[in-house]
Amino acid sequence: MVLTVMTAPNATSDRDASGQTRLAHTIVVGNEKGGAGKSTVAMHLCVALLRMGMTVGVMDLDVRQRSLARYIENRSRWIRNTGAPLPMPEVARIDASQARDLDAAEAEEARHFDESLRRLSEKCNFIIIDAPGGDTFLSRLAHSSADTLITPLNDSFVDFDLLGDVDPQTLEVARPSFYAELVWECRKQKAQQTRKPIDWIVMRNRMSPLDARNKQRVGEALDNLSRRVGFRISPGLSERVIYRELFPMGLSLLDLTDAGTGVAFTMSHVAARQEIRDLMIVLKLPGLEGKEISF
Repeated sequence: MVLTVMTAPNATSDRDASGQTRLAHTIVVGNEKGGAGKSTVAMHLCVALLRMGMTVGVMDLDVRQRSLARYIENRSRWIRNTGAPLPMPEVARIDASQARDLDAAEAEEARHFDESLRRLSEKCNFIIIDAPGGDTFLSRLAHSSADTLITPLNDSFVDFDLLGDVDPQTLEVARPSFYAELVWECRKQKAQQTRKPIDWIVMRNRMSPLDARNKQRVGEALDNLSRRVGFRISPGLSERVIYRELFPMGLSLLDLTDAGTGVAFTMSHVAARQEIRDLMIVLKLPGLEGKEISF
């Protein structure tokens, strides 16, 4: 299947303080709650962009788990062992500072982050940052640098609490959560520095295929909150074992039809690939105008 990507009407080039166009568009995958599929989304988005002819840089800021970094290491090992000609991103490693003084530690981490972002921006069309699952200094740096922010969210009110406090009867949002306030602060900081907004997309992962009452109520609450705090809603990734099965090999769903992968391609993979296509269309990333999604 071949689909065409459209670009958001308000998409513009980012510029630095000297007025020069920044080469890379920064996509941050962020969520303070674990288990929502951040690294899976980041890896599949990375491979999708690579297969559309883009150069991609990757930063994994979860300095403890490093799920995305491990995913890419597994991919590199798979290429060495099998000879499969898989596309690879540029990788920048960021480590937590060992300084005991908080100000010194944050200054060191900020310097390493800025240097890595600048280096990747000179080489790549897109930079994908997997933000840590918590309110850390590195997480705030990542969110403030985002051009596009993707927040994967499991389709339940347990995970919805990450975004806002909802009235159980009316489904009206009483107040935004700490994470929504964090994004709001980062949006203000970004606008002051670059006069460019952050495009915030909330992905509804693990949605039930059935038209269940909980699915409808979560959807209504998300609609209410999106109008209040300003994000777009995207269908996400279903609960599919195949996403997790590919991690040890470092493969994505978009690699399975290549020679040398050795993984049987099933109808479940076809349906999951469509989810990735749908995400690429909803994101409306700049520089992809009219490009075909041929995977």
